Amino acid sequence: MERAELMRVAEATGCAVRRGGFVFLCDPKWGARETAQFERFGKIADAMDQPGHGWLCLPTGGTSGELKFARHDERTLAVAVSGFCKHFEMARVNAVDVLPAHHVSSFMSRVRCAATCGEHLPWDWKEIDRGNYPREAELPGGWVVSLVPTQLQRLLVSGERALFWLHQFRCIFVGGGPVWPQLVQDAAHAKLPVVLSYGMTETGAMVTAQGASDFLETNDRSSGRAMPHVNVEIVDAGTGLEMARGQTGLVQISGESLFYGYFPDGREMEIFRTEDMAHWDARGCLNIVGRRDAVIITGGKKVMPVEVMEVLRTSGVFTDVAVIGVPDPKWGQRVVACYPARSVARLDMRRVESALHSLAKYKWPKSYVPVAEWPRNAQGKLNRAALVEAALGTK
Repeated sequence: MERAELMRVAEATGCAVRRGGFVFLCDPKWGARETAQFERFGKIADAMDQPGHGWLCLPTGGTSGELKFARHDERTLAVAVSGFCKHFEMARVNAVDVLPAHHVSSFMSRVRCAATCGEHLPWDWKEIDRGNYPREAELPGGWVVSLVPTQLQRLLVSGERALFWLHQFRCIFVGGGPVWPQLVQDAAHAKLPVVLSYGMTETGAMVTAQGASDFLETNDRSSGRAMPHVNVEIVDAGTGLEMARGQTGLVQISGESLFYGYFPDGREMEIFRTEDMAHWDARGCLNIVGRRDAVIITGGKKVMPVEVMEVLRTSGVFTDVAVIGVPDPKWGQRVVACYPARSVARLDMRRVESALHSLAKYKWPKSYVPVAEWPRNAQGKLNRAALVEAALGTK
């Protein structure tokens, strides 16, 4: 892909902003805080020389709430597209796109379609929620769609029309957040062509993924194998040494799809070590355990929020829930469960505690906090900093 073509793809999102020699993808729904952060970046870009590499800046803030931009260009993203096509054996990518245009999953959907002369069909998720499905009668030619777990959940309970529409896709890519066991079970029961994957803005989206038929045919519930354009390792957080299969460590990625650093830095990235904790299983598939920066240390013992969250979901009380650690003078941190206030009319603690009995008592939430403004973005990521503020009563 040439630079001019990638520039056209970026501009077609409707959220591209030129500042100096850089192009930033920006969320039109940013509030005053994010807008102020971007303006500081913009002033830096205005004063910088024309970049040789990394002129395209894709927004990322993860779960911290602090805005960052990962620098990419036609070289890094072309490598990511090539690896995607090889992994899924697709010469042409046709995609329905229901995610926000400034997010990497949506943007890479556009890039893959453009690079392979495929068709890209953007569609407002609100229309999906209303039951208006694009090309409901027919999606010929092996189309794909990317969904975050909460979107898949909503479609699974929307009725037969939604399931009929989903069954037409060659692949339903699911990522952007943890996929809980009940959702996996429901998707498998519906025989949906789900593909679980793992990736991030810094890597041009996917770096591991299941094969197109693994989810249904092999009962695979991992994030799949490393894709052909990257090298994925599990390393010790302290030494950086590669760990044996089955041992948990940090995910480390190398390859030519890596970003050039966070704006305004620009440098060749040979290795990118994430905060994601994972292990390889016996089949050589990646299993994400959680984030190192999300681990709760309470009374000297470690609690993985994802584990507690999955158990809470099995109670049937919560449609969405998050588990965080907040400061505690006695325990160091205490475990707190947060949930959208509108989703639970009455908290049935008997059902909640019945589910929790499968966990050690120190992992049980000490309190349950209803949150009026649920800070989950359209890509499915929760702003943990906002949840901590809500739990402490500072928001």
